[in-house]
Amino acid sequence: MLTVDFDRLRVGRGTRFIDVGAGAGRHSFEALRRGADVTAFDMDEVELKGVDGMFGAMELEGEVPPGGRGRVEVGTILDMPYEDNSFDVVLASEILEHVPEDVTAIRELTRILAPGGMLAVTVPRWLPEKICWALSDEYHANEGGHIRIYTADELRDKLELTGLQFLHQHHAHALHAPYWWIKCAVGVQRDQHPAVRAYHQLLVWDMMKAPRATRLAEQALNPLIGKSVALYFTKPW
Repeated sequence: MLTVDFDRLRVGRGTRFIDVGAGAGRHSFEALRRGADVTAFDMDEVELKGVDGMFGAMELEGEVPPGGRGRVEVGTILDMPYEDNSFDVVLASEILEHVPEDVTAIRELTRILAPGGMLAVTVPRWLPEKICWALSDEYHANEGGHIRIYTADELRDKLELTGLQFLHQHHAHALHAPYWWIKCAVGVQRDQHPAVRAYHQLLVWDMMKAPRATRLAEQALNPLIGKSVALYFTKPW
């Protein structure tokens, strides 16, 4: 389940790609499949061990084009251990809403991006997120949880203040918004609630089968209730 458009980011063989806040690695794996030189960066060492294992499995299965390479690195977005201009593509997906010092984090993302490179940032969209917060304190009021709700314009302004040039934005994962509304309504931890289980089974079926009907439905609903907003920028020469 990808939140960003890898074709728009022009990720291919030899692209120096970093997935900041990589989590379980879904975007890192796609970049590696395209032959990029991938760094999966996250604070969670346990998660990254799983990502590293998958990198190795992908190579053994012949899923990595020649020249593709995947590595993991533990660290914080507020002080990343890379030289200025180190990466052609920088991705920060669903991470800034967790970071109290988001301006510092944005400066770091900009610093490591090479001139002419592309940065993609995704965060929960304002309206679906606002509904989740209204339905449940448990959803956001916890250690490491969401500490703010961005509007797309607010986030764009913060990124442009670092000198980045805005290119494009879109919404994603409309079918996931109702799932989180249900979870917030019945209790975020109640994964076995019948309504939660039923909707989760629908999402799994959709991800595995990708039927045309649900793809078209999500495409139509994304502008209305897309769970995430993705913004794309470039760093001028």
